[in-house]
Amino acid sequence: MNRLSAAVALSLLLPAAGALAAPPPQAEREIEQLIQALAKSGCQFQRNGSWYGADQAQAHLRKKYAYLRKRDLVASAEQFIERAASQSSMSGRAYQMRCGSAAAVPSATWLRARLNEIRARPAAAPAAR
Repeated sequence: MNRLSAAVALSLLLPAAGALAAPPPQAEREIEQLIQALAKSGCQFQRNGSWYGADQAQAHLRKKYAYLRKRDLVASAEQFIERAASQSSMSGRAYQMRCGSAAAVPSATWLRARLNEIRARPAAAPAAR
């Protein structure tokens, strides 16, 4: 194998290796906070044309997250949003969020906004011993 072929092969393998890594603790915390934000939001979640309450929505996303974790397919909160919380894996239809009387927005947009809020919060100080 010449050097160019080896470099191309390596460049193709490196992104896959990153995708197969277990989620780091920060990603797990952020994903859990996203799911909790959805559960507490009081918003409705549209999946495949039907609207569901926040409790049903968070339960559905937890199942999808568990499926992806078993296969080491989520290494960040962004990957969780993209791979589990943006669209139906069965139909390909985008999920929607509707909060109160506001117009529905894509779930990915809603979740990215929550992720930005989570990341903007100051980190909690460790407990004194």
